[in-house]
Amino acid sequence: MFIQTEATPNPATLKFLPGSMVMPRGTADFADISQAAKSPLATALFAVEGVTGVFLGSDFISVAKADAVEWLVLKPQVLAAIMEFFASGQPVVAEGSDLGGAGEDESEVVMQIKQLLDTRVRPAVAQDGGDIIFRGFEDGIVYLHLQGACSGCPSSSATLKHGIENMLRYYVPEVQGVQAVE
Repeated sequence: MFIQTEATPNPATLKFLPGSMVMPRGTADFADISQAAKSPLATALFAVEGVTGVFLGSDFISVAKADAVEWLVLKPQVLAAIMEFFASGQPVVAEGSDLGGAGEDESEVVMQIKQLLDTRVRPAVAQDGGDIIFRGFEDGIVYLHLQGACSGCPSSSATLKHGIENMLRYYVPEVQGVQAVE
């Protein structure tokens, strides 16, 4: 198995591309080992000392590291853990695990916001090893959760304000602003 790696705008996060499907639908973000129980892959990665976050995208894995650890030391260990995991044949996410999702009735404005995020924003941030998840729309403010490489990235606030907010305000007049939430 050949796994490519790509740098992300966040120096503490590296993107790993195993050359196969990781998440057949949706994404999964694990900020610590306690959340990783739903994913044997994330659990295996957190077993590597220095890993502080795991984000699973459709065809990539973003891994965040502790500041005290260098990628030169950590990268080979993460690559080995990923290769060992995929060789095991285990599911990336345990069957029956609910990683979140929508459900309630949505207004036309919310559907329009989600469509813009899904078609214009999420593919772009996935290129950088992250994701942006819609969390709500209230009183003209769109609430977004940043995951993977986007979480803690030095340029994330500029991306939110100058990129995403301007685009949403242009296409959806009801949008007055964008705010990041945990």
